[in-house]
Amino acid sequence: MIKKGLQRQRRFTFDIDGSPYIGLFALCTESLLLLPTHVSERLAEELEQVLKVKVVRTYIAEMPLIGCLAAGNSNGLVVSQYTLEHEIEHIRSVAKAEGVECKIRRLPIEEKMTAAGNIILTNDTAALVHPGLSDEAIEVIRETLAVDVYRGEIGGLRTVGMAAVATNRGVLAHKDATRAELSYLEEIFKLPVEIGSVNFGVPLIGAALLANTKGYAAGYETTGVELGRIEDALGFEYASTGI
Repeated sequence: MIKKGLQRQRRFTFDIDGSPYIGLFALCTESLLLLPTHVSERLAEELEQVLKVKVVRTYIAEMPLIGCLAAGNSNGLVVSQYTLEHEIEHIRSVAKAEGVECKIRRLPIEEKMTAAGNIILTNDTAALVHPGLSDEAIEVIRETLAVDVYRGEIGGLRTVGMAAVATNRGVLAHKDATRAELSYLEEIFKLPVEIGSVNFGVPLIGAALLANTKGYAAGYETTGVELGRIEDALGFEYASTGI
């Protein structure tokens, strides 16, 4: 459901199934946006315009929690080991029809952690992952996403995919991230890093923000001040009119 009065150029706040935690249900890269199959056509079209991407309707492991179960960038996607083969083939097929080559690999079946989106923070050049991930899982991430991979925490949280959002222009991180953690993020991503929140003070940025270098969308409870911080951190320049 689109929240009237909150839309402006290339960005708007919204919900999925009544929830402002949109990052749990969707995954955005520079070219693709994975959305649950049941999401309305209107919402899918709005997001295509905002993020300048092709929408792929799917489930991951037969669940709508795509943002929790998958992580990706322009080079590929890493998904839960329980992702079904027909789900993978569907994503590849839609991507290929749009001229996008999309390498997709599951986490190793032996890996205890399954929520790839929760434990991987990535853009097109680097990835920060849960410190407890196995070496085998890290190699899958490195090969699939074609990035350097580092272990670490943000705000004391190991679920780094929920604690921050990284694009190719900047990183917005958990408001309780330490100076050491922020410096580490700057070092590995080689981008400016800022702290912030979403949905009226929630520090789990990845749970309620979708972004690439072309646009962004946030949970409908995100305040104007928080939206301004998102724009600053991720390198957007918008006129203040429109809300």
